[in-house]
Amino acid sequence: MSPRGVAIPDLRERLFAAAERVVARDGALALTSRAITTEADCAKGVLHTHFAGLDEFVAELVLDRFARSARQAEALDAKVGRGTVTANLQEVVLALLEALPPAVVGLAMTRPAAALHTRQGFQAGAPAFDAIQQAFTAYLGAEQRGGRLPAGTDTASIALALVGTTHHLLMTRVPGDGEGLGATTGRLLAVLLGSAGTAAG
Repeated sequence: MSPRGVAIPDLRERLFAAAERVVARDGALALTSRAITTEADCAKGVLHTHFAGLDEFVAELVLDRFARSARQAEALDAKVGRGTVTANLQEVVLALLEALPPAVVGLAMTRPAAALHTRQGFQAGAPAFDAIQQAFTAYLGAEQRGGRLPAGTDTASIALALVGTTHHLLMTRVPGDGEGLGATTGRLLAVLLGSAGTAAG
């Protein structure tokens, strides 16, 4: 256990990752401040030193994971013209689903104080699904301008459909079912993009 008074590098991420492990292993009801700090191998009171309480902690965890997911979506810029459009989008969607455990997101929706803090974060400009949708739209537009998607492709509607499905899968998926998610997102992208999405750069 970390000694009292010694700074812990990347403490927020350490606590966030510990909370995700607790929820994945023991369920949402097992998530307590003590369970988190025990899992993170930190002093018992360290969570309350950095967060007002468990509700704020849960909200900040969700906001952090949404921000990380938005950065992953924005990284699609580097993939323009490389691989296939379908594979590039599928990789990001699956990463988004892994970055946002449904049980953790559910916690933020079912705990009123956590839900309020999360909403306030989004209202203050924290990235959410709208930022991810914009990143998808920008990527598809770039691929269209590069000739890898037909000129008449409705990139905004494809991005909206993809984000809407991702949101649905996020709230309903079975943890650990990566193979099933891969098949589902593959079928969706085949419908949305057709054969154009499988053309390699």
